[in-house]
Amino acid sequence: MKQVEPISSFDKIKLLADSRRMEILRLLMDSPATLTHLARTLKRSPAWIRHHILTLESADLIEVGEIRKTGKVTEKYYRAKAGALLLQEVILPKGKKPILIFSGSHDLALEEIAAHLSKHVNILSLSVGSLDGLVNLRQGLCQISGAHILDASGEYNTPTVRHLFPDRDMDVVTLAYRTQGLMLAAGNPKAIKQIPDIARADVRFANRNPGSGTRLWMDAALCKLGIPAENVNGYGAVVKTHTEAASLVASGKADVSLGLQAAAHQHGLDFIPLFEERYDLILPRDNESMLSPLFGYLQTAAFRTELNTLTGYSSAHSGEQIPV
Repeated sequence: MKQVEPISSFDKIKLLADSRRMEILRLLMDSPATLTHLARTLKRSPAWIRHHILTLESADLIEVGEIRKTGKVTEKYYRAKAGALLLQEVILPKGKKPILIFSGSHDLALEEIAAHLSKHVNILSLSVGSLDGLVNLRQGLCQISGAHILDASGEYNTPTVRHLFPDRDMDVVTLAYRTQGLMLAAGNPKAIKQIPDIARADVRFANRNPGSGTRLWMDAALCKLGIPAENVNGYGAVVKTHTEAASLVASGKADVSLGLQAAAHQHGLDFIPLFEERYDLILPRDNESMLSPLFGYLQTAAFRTELNTLTGYSSAHSGEQIPV
């Protein structure tokens, strides 16, 4: 079975930005070919093909798989060294401040923390949802993640962390407890009171992205109530953050969404609380030193004061380490 190989070298990615080399490489991924075969397929001269072949070969992306001699003619059959390539490279700012990449579930408190620490460290966010954030952490695409995944056991995050990182020492630190519920247009004109109401024909729902903790909770709630997702108008149209979901409701493009009480408050929406959740920061223990400014700030009175200004947030357990 051929393998998919990751490419994390910017030089190789830059090399493949040339569409001509990419086309040659894709042909060689499908089957070995000679310069003559490639020239005939691409309607180019063998000399033109040879130039790009040498470039791909020097980058270790292709190799000579077979040499055939027919009389006085010797032909080299080139082949790609991988069945497919996965391109992944994070391009970071170049400056004096350290760079930290956060990937995970969107959180309003983290936005405030990033702003407070901006003089000392540049925290960049890749909001992809709780589950995909942990996957990014596993793949080394970020230094820290944030999640609020409720396991079937009733525990937040730690079962998922144990499953994804069985071979690593991980730290799980509580950022805050947050209240989530139904975010509704001001005055609640559709008289929405509970989860089954979002399946009404006259209600438009703004959904969150698959893999987000909020989406996982909603999927489970609908399953428990026996409501098919296809019965919910707008269930397939998703946004990546609580702020985006609240904005859709505030602008009249949706009637309801599941999200943070703080986001509803910021957009002047009505809100029906449904549950309180624990939101944790997750990181490999090896990353502790580079993240010390962030965790140092979590222990300050200034942080707790700031967190408590967010409606629906509680700082009672902020900074506590959760055993994994």
